[in-house]
Amino acid sequence: MLRTVSVASLLFPGLFALGAAGLGRARPRWTVADCVLVSARFVSSVQAVLATVSGLIVVFSCTDVITHRHWLAREYVWVLIPYMIYDTFAMYLCHWHKSNNQDQKYSLSSVKDFLRRERLMVVHHVFILVVLVPVAQYLRGELGDFFVGCIFTAELSTPFVSLGKVLIQLKLQHTLLHKVNGGLILVTFFTCRILLFPFMYWSYGRQQGLPLLQVPFHIPFFCNVANAFLIAPQLYWFTLICKKGARLFGSSPGSKER
Repeated sequence: MLRTVSVASLLFPGLFALGAAGLGRARPRWTVADCVLVSARFVSSVQAVLATVSGLIVVFSCTDVITHRHWLAREYVWVLIPYMIYDTFAMYLCHWHKSNNQDQKYSLSSVKDFLRRERLMVVHHVFILVVLVPVAQYLRGELGDFFVGCIFTAELSTPFVSLGKVLIQLKLQHTLLHKVNGGLILVTFFTCRILLFPFMYWSYGRQQGLPLLQVPFHIPFFCNVANAFLIAPQLYWFTLICKKGARLFGSSPGSKER
């Protein structure tokens, strides 16, 4: 556990620092803000790939969705602790670089503005650290590695979301690549962050011989509550993605990004 936390604590900030410095040298015309933003999105994509691969390994290894074990289901949770802490700080740095107040980096007003604008993401990170980590590591006991793996795969859409933001940053939002990437965002987000939850209920029901609609009444109440807290922000973000997708696919090549 300590080794995993230590490696992750060095990996993500290290990749971020190396990425920002490398982009500064490779793209001398880019501003510091450009380098920081792209580097942060690169690190998010790296973590997403690691989480998705870990999740798929766990899911395909656990033929019994309740009792089968896989070491990655517990070990990768330790990676999430330093990553969520790093990512919150990286989000603040990106917010500060994009803001007009460049004089007071860690002022109270700057932090308050960040928390106001990114409150949903910050709450999401805190919820993972305060609720999901204890549940995944201790409270669930020896059960449910399959479902932990499923949750890991929700990160599949992150690299496409990050690429979309980078393309907009580089003013390439009217290219074919951006439209194709937008379609991939819709598909992967809907599949791995929305359909994921019915899939987990269906997997449990299939093993227990229960219809899908009866599963919520045959599992612990706190499981339904936890899933509700997890899917609620996903539905909100998916609504925003659909609105952006409607503008993207409904706009002409010469129209401006809103």
